[in-house]
Amino acid sequence: MARIVKLDDLADPRLRDYVDLRDVQLRLKLESERGLFLAEGEKVVRRALESGHRPRSFLMSPKWLDGLADLLDETDVPCFVLDDDAIEELTGFHVHRGALAALERPDLPSPRDVLAAARRVVVVEDLADHTNVGAIFRSVAALGFDAVLLSPRCADPLYRRAIKVSLGAVFWLPYARVDDWYTAPDLLREAGFTTYAMTLAPDSVPLDEVPRDTHRLALVVGSEGHGLSGRWEQAADHRVTIPMAADIDSLNVASSVAVACWELRPRTIPV
Repeated sequence: MARIVKLDDLADPRLRDYVDLRDVQLRLKLESERGLFLAEGEKVVRRALESGHRPRSFLMSPKWLDGLADLLDETDVPCFVLDDDAIEELTGFHVHRGALAALERPDLPSPRDVLAAARRVVVVEDLADHTNVGAIFRSVAALGFDAVLLSPRCADPLYRRAIKVSLGAVFWLPYARVDDWYTAPDLLREAGFTTYAMTLAPDSVPLDEVPRDTHRLALVVGSEGHGLSGRWEQAADHRVTIPMAADIDSLNVASSVAVACWELRPRTIPV
């Protein structure tokens, strides 16, 4: 079972994985260098472990020990215990759900391996906001799509905020980064995917009118501000848009993905 370690010194080096969680740039650097990621809250921590991710340690207040006792019984890593005020001072925010876990960051599969096992994927270009990335993963998983491909500059799905918003969907939904992003349209085409680029281009077709009798399809979305690159707009098989009411030209990118995944969903979603 986990080793319960009660601490009162916030400078203890064993707590370094949990320092300044609100500092996004610092956390991205440290988590990458140390090969870890953080899960926040009882439900998310459970989903991380149930999906096979390996913990390095836990951090929680005393009142959460009983609620997570079954998980702690199954591992021999340390569980650091601090009171709520000390955890807030250490991490920089109030941990509403009482528990944190530092986990080993897994190696990502190759894009080709992800595509080989998928029929419907969402391709995300240069999306910088972790909340939007987490929301996209949640929609992709909920609406029967199989995987996500990310450009090199996309936000990290395993950043704490993205994990929380996705409700842990990032733990089991396959995803990969495409290092040579210019070749991504060719990669999808060679794997047999028909691509649907979401764009406000003048020749875009309403999403509910586009042909979709295809064995494999990929929905492609761009960044919050500039949308898709010209390369993707030109290389996609179809340019599509969601018809809007007057005076509104678009939805938030995560909302757009949810609507499009619903429209392009497999008609029978496995339960």
